[in-house]
Amino acid sequence: MSVIPQELSYTKEHEWVAGLDDGLTVTVGVTAYAAEQLGDVVYVQVPEVGETVAAGDAIGEVESTKSVSDIYSPVAGEIVETNQAVVDDPSLINSDPYGEGWLFRIRIEGDPEDLLSAEEYGALTSGES
Repeated sequence: MSVIPQELSYTKEHEWVAGLDDGLTVTVGVTAYAAEQLGDVVYVQVPEVGETVAAGDAIGEVESTKSVSDIYSPVAGEIVETNQAVVDDPSLINSDPYGEGWLFRIRIEGDPEDLLSAEEYGALTSGES
């Protein structure tokens, strides 16, 4: 079973969100559960810095040896930073999904909605939801 850090928020599309407490900028990545389901990640496309996105927009993709999956923005706002290291070495999503494998940072506009707690995400991934 995947580790689910308690301090993060999650989406039903298997992204994690860190930094909601400061209310300004959050970091987004793909969960360990998603990385396990994908298998070996071989390609990552992240959004462009300066791009304005709405919550739920497909803004990038992760390609593995098994499939291609969209990356969705968990919140509305402006992309302020992307992780070039994960673009150069997509396997970081497999080896360190909650650390070096982060995807992008976004300056939030409005209140985030539809995010799950670690407990709710654990229930979703275990099939209890």
